[in-house]
This record gives sequence, structure tokens and C-alpha cells, in this order.
Amino acid sequence: MIVRLIAVDRIRTPYVARACEDFRARLRPYYAYDEIEVRAGNGKDPSATVRDETERIARQLGDGERYWLLDRSGTQLSSEALARRLDAVARDGAQRLTLVIGGTFGTGKTLRERAEFVWSLSDLTFLHEWARIIVLEQLYRAAKILRNEPYHH
Repeated sequence: MIVRLIAVDRIRTPYVARACEDFRARLRPYYAYDEIEVRAGNGKDPSATVRDETERIARQLGDGERYWLLDRSGTQLSSEALARRLDAVARDGAQRLTLVIGGTFGTGKTLRERAEFVWSLSDLTFLHEWARIIVLEQLYRAAKILRNEPYHH
């Protein structure tokens, strides 16, 4: 299965970019991985920014594409539950699962309504760039769990 991540804006912080690249490399033996960055809105008008970013993300999604939206109001998962959910998607025959990380102001209602699953990383608020690191790390951890490989022991 291909895991694809669509995220708003590029990573600007060097140590975040290095951490993401490290987890992308760790993930390669387990999943084919693809990442798309869409241009951020101007941020001056939050509702216009959300609308513009939502449209840019939607253009990257095919009709009927399976995707999960990351949103702080979604469902939190343990690492084991994430692994089981990813495994179920793969066993269901999905060729690709796309994960969407919206911008600073979130995403439009249409993306949330179309999402197969809305995933919350935490009740905590993270810097936008950090969400990408956390998602990559959790994908890697889930892959290790599914293969019964040690991760941190």
C-alpha cells in the first residue's frame, strides 16, 4: 500500500526537515511513501485562507480516494490502534491511503465530511510543522508493531 501525505506549506525549520527525512527513510522498508505540499494561503483572512488551502488539497484528491484528515477534533488513537487501522485499510485492498494535514486555521467542512476517518494526534496544540514529524513517526511505529519488531525496547 502507498501512504501519501498532503500537507499545507513546506517545512522551513532545518531540524524539523531533518527529523522528517529521518522518518521517511525509516518508513521506506515498510510502505511506499509519497508527500505533496500545497501552497499556504496568505493568512491575512482566516476564512479565505481555509477556503484556498481546502481547494488546493481537494485538487490533489481523486474521486472516491480514501483519505484521513488530521484535525484536533478527531479521534485519538493509541499506536497499537493506529497499526490495526492501517492494517485493516491494507487488507481491505486499498492501493493508497492519503493523510491530509491542513493549515494553521484547519480545513474546510467539505474535506472533513469526505474523510474516511478524522484523526487527532492529541488534545495538545502543536506547531504545524511538528504534526508532520509526529505522523511520520507514528506511521513508522505502526509498521514496526504490525511486524512484531522492537521499536523502543
